[in-house]
Amino acid sequence: MTEAIGFDPFSEEFFDDPYDLYRRMRDQEPVSFNERYGFWALYRYEDVSRAHKEWHTFSSSHGVDLSTLSKPPELIRQLQSIIMMDPPEHDRLRSLVSRAFTPRAVMALEPMVREVIGGALDMCDGDAFDAVSDFSGPFPVEIISRMLGVPEPDRQQIRHWLDSMLHREAGQMDPTPEGMAAALENVTYFLELIADKRKHPGDDMISRLIEVEVGRGDGDATRLDDGEIAGFAVLLGGAGAETVTKLVGNAVVLFARNPNEWKKVRDDPDKAPVAVEEILRFWPPSQYQGRFSLEESLYSGVTVPAGHPTILVTGSATRDERFYDCPDVFDIDRPPSQAIGFGYGIHSCLGAALARMESRIAITELARRWPKYEVDESGCQRVHMSNVAGYAHVPVRRVG
Repeated sequence: MTEAIGFDPFSEEFFDDPYDLYRRMRDQEPVSFNERYGFWALYRYEDVSRAHKEWHTFSSSHGVDLSTLSKPPELIRQLQSIIMMDPPEHDRLRSLVSRAFTPRAVMALEPMVREVIGGALDMCDGDAFDAVSDFSGPFPVEIISRMLGVPEPDRQQIRHWLDSMLHREAGQMDPTPEGMAAALENVTYFLELIADKRKHPGDDMISRLIEVEVGRGDGDATRLDDGEIAGFAVLLGGAGAETVTKLVGNAVVLFARNPNEWKKVRDDPDKAPVAVEEILRFWPPSQYQGRFSLEESLYSGVTVPAGHPTILVTGSATRDERFYDCPDVFDIDRPPSQAIGFGYGIHSCLGAALARMESRIAITELARRWPKYEVDESGCQRVHMSNVAGYAHVPVRRVG
């Protein structure tokens, strides 16, 4: 086993700018073992994309980040989260929720998404605002919470709980005491909401999950219990909030640093979808996905043994020179490629189409209302989270 070149996913370097380190890992130790935290890691595009598809080898049932991967598997199973399951259980449960995210279902949400995003921008100051705390933070959780059936006064609290749950102090694998308390509050909230929905159902996703029947693989069909529904709600609320928040915040900084690319979007709003893909490639909000190796495998000539946490480092893979031309150049006209920023294989993001729609609309609305702006880089502040990267604060000011 070899020691990684100083790669620490709980370090200031990882939180702030790991891309030079990723390049060194791809070149010198593309498959490596970290003695300090006890995990293997894959860094090259071909290895990461292949590992995503090989769920027989790399299981999700032990957890999906280094904190959960360090816990006993029986404890993880109690969380009842679909992203911590393997087939066939994963496939049966995923089929229930996927109906809410079909192309037709997502298209039907566009008027609501436009209303929420427009309203969020209406609330921002005319000359200056914080692109994250005032805009990209509030609107995604508003959208997913409406879909779930969360009452309006409680919607932003979901985001605050999640931020606390994901926060990591430098050098610490596990959440803070505040983060663990937030996780408990989050689950408790949804369990109480589910109990209320059983008595007073509405036109929302939680109410529909209460009514649906699911096959258990033995020929019988039963309804989801409260824990399973809460697992869906926590996952969808978290993923629906965090990914778009970080993607849009990243977009504001990237376009300020690359004004020619911003001009392309201003001049042609139809370029917004490809811009979203390039932002997702250049600074993916989800930097790595955790798995557990069930059997020995060979990647880039290195044997990954069975019985170890393994992280698939998407943030490195999407900058791999072996797959992308000039990967460190932000270019929204880049030819399309297999996107892995929203996951790949059986655990590809359920809400990817919705996240893309939200991000597209947010960018086009910003371009329409704020055609010229500048970012106060001295006021930018990145989050310090387990496997999520992006900004907590991005101060912007109108120019001209």
